[in-house]
Amino acid sequence: MGAGAILEPLVVIVLLFGGTWINRRTDAVISRSTIPHTRRRSSEYVRSDSPDSLESGYASPTPKDGLLSPRADSPLSVLDDERWQTRQVGILGLSWRVKSPNTEIFRDRFLSRLLGKLPFLAECWYWALVYWTYQLGRAFTAVTLQEGTVDVARRHALQIIQLEQNLGIFWELEIQRYFLTHPLAMKWINWTYSFIHIPGTIAFLVWLYYYTITRNRVDEPQAGKPRGTVSGSPAGPLLYEARRRTLAVCNLLAFVVFTLWPCMPPRLLSDPTAEGPDADLGRSYGFVDTVHGSNGAGSVWTENRFCNQYAAMPSLHFGYSLMIGLTIMTIPLRFHHRREVRIRLTRNIGLRLPAWRRLACLLLGFSYPFIILVAIVSTANHFILDAVAGTLVCVLGWQLNRVLLSLLPLEDYFLWLVRICKPEPSVMKLDSWSDSDSEAEDGNRILA
Repeated sequence: MGAGAILEPLVVIVLLFGGTWINRRTDAVISRSTIPHTRRRSSEYVRSDSPDSLESGYASPTPKDGLLSPRADSPLSVLDDERWQTRQVGILGLSWRVKSPNTEIFRDRFLSRLLGKLPFLAECWYWALVYWTYQLGRAFTAVTLQEGTVDVARRHALQIIQLEQNLGIFWELEIQRYFLTHPLAMKWINWTYSFIHIPGTIAFLVWLYYYTITRNRVDEPQAGKPRGTVSGSPAGPLLYEARRRTLAVCNLLAFVVFTLWPCMPPRLLSDPTAEGPDADLGRSYGFVDTVHGSNGAGSVWTENRFCNQYAAMPSLHFGYSLMIGLTIMTIPLRFHHRREVRIRLTRNIGLRLPAWRRLACLLLGFSYPFIILVAIVSTANHFILDAVAGTLVCVLGWQLNRVLLSLLPLEDYFLWLVRICKPEPSVMKLDSWSDSDSEAEDGNRILA
């Protein structure tokens, strides 16, 4: 593993702490002594349009503009007893209401105030929960592998090769041989495969949170943004939350697939010590493991005894990168950032080009998944059909992400046990509370 054993975890830690710092609230307070005796609860607003829609045409949403409106029909409402609230949950078209603890009663506790000051800490918790649950699941399947699982995984890999040959897309060998003749390019591709997947995903979440939530806070001054205005994406926090849930659903779907249908990556087909009915056939293809070993760029996350080596199908490397790329390509921009550029070629003929920021989004959004696709194939870690399966997982995760909203009552009980009130990113003034009923609108809470 070499330097990667230290470098990659260090990059992850820097990104998480850096994301926490740049997304901090400058006007929030942690010390209890600085909280006013009269607390004012803020009015809470949410975007009325879909978070997945394209540009709304407004640069600075306000209630008057119609971009922000009181959430009168929120699926969460506070009961008369302030200790309890109701949430609306649903699955498969069915919905019902359940009672869960109202953690706002803990809003003055130290950890609640700390989260109010550093709200991205909650996102770090979500990421750690999703990632380590997935990794522990993979570790469990790795340590409980039965002797015949390796033969089954090899047989599945050979079936994929046969299917790709029938479809005329068995290009993995040609792609790898091309890059093997270019050692410098192969070296960078190895590093890309090993060290971009996790840090790249975290960097994306940090940026998306900053652009959809932090830059849209109207109640605090920020660099280049006067107080009372917004300068981020008109999509607002709902877009970020949907993408965060999508990643979680992708992990769940991928875990189910590789548990029920283990598949060997191409590089392991060339294992010289492998035995079994199809071992010689697998070695005959001549795949080269370019990442692992003394001269490779193996990651600390992939070179350990708890890593399931037979989870090539589907490719979350590509599934994650595709979701990230599509989000960047379609991210709603502020109105004056998406004005078209008009070029007059002749008196009667002109050319209209997208704004340079949109062009940059399109270029970056396409390049990232394309580079990851080249990396997973040329390093012999995935087949092309693994990437196709990763695409399907990405699409299903995108479509099914709202299923996770039904778990919010469980989160309420967990937060009640640890006595924490989690700040809501859609709330405009997290630390401005009121005990006055005239200034509070119970029931206008926003789902995380």
